Amino acid sequence: MKSCESKYFKTAVKMDLALISLLKKKSFDYITVSEICKTAGVNRSTFYLHYETVGDLLEETTRYLLTDFLSYFSTDTQAIAHNLKNCPLDELVFVGEKYLTPYLTYIKDHKEVFGAVLLHVKTLGFDEVYRRMFENIFNPILERFHYPPKDRQYVMMYYLNGLHAIVCEWLKNGCDKSIGELSQIISICIFGWKRDGL
Repeated sequence: MKSCESKYFKTAVKMDLALISLLKKKSFDYITVSEICKTAGVNRSTFYLHYETVGDLLEETTRYLLTDFLSYFSTDTQAIAHNLKNCPLDELVFVGEKYLTPYLTYIKDHKEVFGAVLLHVKTLGFDEVYRRMFENIFNPILERFHYPPKDRQYVMMYYLNGLHAIVCEWLKNGCDKSIGELSQIISICIFGWKRDGL
C-alpha cells in the first residue's frame, strides 16, 4: 500500500471509530459532521474529501465493522458459506471452538464497539446483514438438518437471542469468565449437560 493510500485508510478508520464513539452517546440523526471531525481529530475538508454525507460514513463504518469482525475468523471458516450443500453436517455446527473462540475474542477485544452496535443495530444496517445471512447461510444449513421451512426463523431467533443474552451478561460482568468457560456454557445451553458415562 502506498503511503498516501495508507494515510487515507488511517483517516477513514479514525472517522469510523469517531462515529462509533458518538453512537454510544446519541442517536445517529443528531450526529453532526463537526462532532465527527472533532472526535476524529480531522478538519471538515478532510471529512468531505472522504464522504459527501454522514450517511456515506455510516455505510463505510458498517463495512469496516464487518471486515474487522471477519478478520478474526480463519479463511476456511469464512469460506464455509460457499460449501454449505456439500460439506459434512458436523462442519455446519457453529457452536464449537472453531467459531465461538474468534467470535467471543472479537467481542472481548471490542467491548465498547459491540455496545454501540447493540444500541444501533437498525441504524448500522445489521438487520439487513442478518436477513442476507439468514437467506444465504442459516436457511440452507437448517434445510440440511431438515427443519421445516415455516419454523426456521423461530429456530434462528432462539439461538441468536440466547447467544446474545449470554454475551450481554458476560460483558455486564466484565468478561469475568474466560472465553473457554463461556464457550462451554453456550454449548451446554444448546446441547445439554453431558454427564460422564452417559
